[in-house]
Amino acid sequence: MSRSYTPIDRFIIGIDSALRMASPQTTEAGRKNPADSVAEIVMEEEQRRHAAGLMRINHAGEVCAQALYAGQAVTARNADLQANLKKAADEEVDHLSWCRERLDELESKPSLLDPLWYAGSFAIGAIAGLAGDGWSLGFLKETENQVEAHLEGHIERLPPEDARSRAILDQMKIDEAKHAKMAEDSGAYDLPPPVRRLMKITAGLMKAVAYRL
Repeated sequence: MSRSYTPIDRFIIGIDSALRMASPQTTEAGRKNPADSVAEIVMEEEQRRHAAGLMRINHAGEVCAQALYAGQAVTARNADLQANLKKAADEEVDHLSWCRERLDELESKPSLLDPLWYAGSFAIGAIAGLAGDGWSLGFLKETENQVEAHLEGHIERLPPEDARSRAILDQMKIDEAKHAKMAEDSGAYDLPPPVRRLMKITAGLMKAVAYRL
């Protein structure tokens, strides 16, 4: 039998997830890393640091994604929506693991501010959920659309030799598009343009900081 979680249960689960996301231990992926079959090519130091900065941004983005889904799940009213959020969050865990593995390969570390990214995103997700499932789905859809565009930009900015990072980002981009489609099919509302612009500005600030820290 499947267990029915109360909002308090889901809040506690969200806090547990926050602690795990802040842990230095790599979260285990459920799927094979897309880069496993791609050969590593030694890069110059400047290229390696640049690739690491981009992958640190992507890892921080996946920490935010986990928090957003957890926050939305706490306040979601519909059981089917909660299940969809859980499924998408599981795929985002794969992304988190793959990015962390790549950071290790690039001899770098995740953002020092990951706990802050998680806390802020969890709060945003919970607020979006309180606005209603349609708005929550709309927020999810817009987030995934923006992430998909951001990943495309990172794929173009990666050093040409970094095929392993590119393989990871290619699969992440496919998954993000799928999550956006899930939200749209589930009844997502279109967010007002000012909200979409604010989301872009906030994401831009996070990316600028996470690239270095």
